[in-house]
Amino acid sequence: MVAVVFGLKKMNPMFKVGTTNESERVKWIEKTLKNIPAGLTILDAGAGECQFKKYCSHLNYIAQDFAQYKGEGNIGLQTGNWDNTQLDIISDITAIPLPENAVDAIMCTEVLEHIPDPVAAIKEFNRLLKPNGYLLITAPFTSLTHFAPYHFASGLSRFFYEKHLVGNGFEIIELKLNGNFFEFVAQENRRIKTVASKYAFFKLNIFHRILIHLNLLLLQRLSKKDTGSSELLCYGIHVFARKK
Repeated sequence: MVAVVFGLKKMNPMFKVGTTNESERVKWIEKTLKNIPAGLTILDAGAGECQFKKYCSHLNYIAQDFAQYKGEGNIGLQTGNWDNTQLDIISDITAIPLPENAVDAIMCTEVLEHIPDPVAAIKEFNRLLKPNGYLLITAPFTSLTHFAPYHFASGLSRFFYEKHLVGNGFEIIELKLNGNFFEFVAQENRRIKTVASKYAFFKLNIFHRILIHLNLLLLQRLSKKDTGSSELLCYGIHVFARKK
């Protein structure tokens, strides 16, 4: 998701706190995809605009999505437009028209919160993957309403993956918490101007902007000293697993 669309333009280049959610996620996805051997077939489940196809040049790439989201709407955070034209398969993510053991790897990025039954999607991933197949998942730990009306959960904790991946035939190879409490609070702090304007019809003055900058400075210092607040709150969780 483009950060600027969601009101996260940097307020001051000296304060990086709260701006790394997407960039860290993209770096992790790119790095993890490189660990999948060349020549294998990967299914991008819930691919949307196929943002990560460019990192799959060494793989046989198949894009699937339900293709109902158009980017339009007045509720929550919307993108304005959305391009579904690059998809190979249009279907429900819990009933993808491919045979059992059809693919070597599945990527599902920032999708599970938009599925009414994410456990059913995990079961479908198990059906589609060959034995020892790779599964790459990212999703928010918590999030604001976005892509409405297709937003069914604010996020998922590590315990969701530890229960439902392991319980449905997967071994977790890596589980990474992206960001921490202070980074997440700073991210939302940066939204205050946009949210105040839209929902409170309030324009921030110089005094309010100074307060926000001071708060960001504090949050940046606390984030640098952090020793594990991600167990309370973080941007999201990245998981790399294999089918047993």
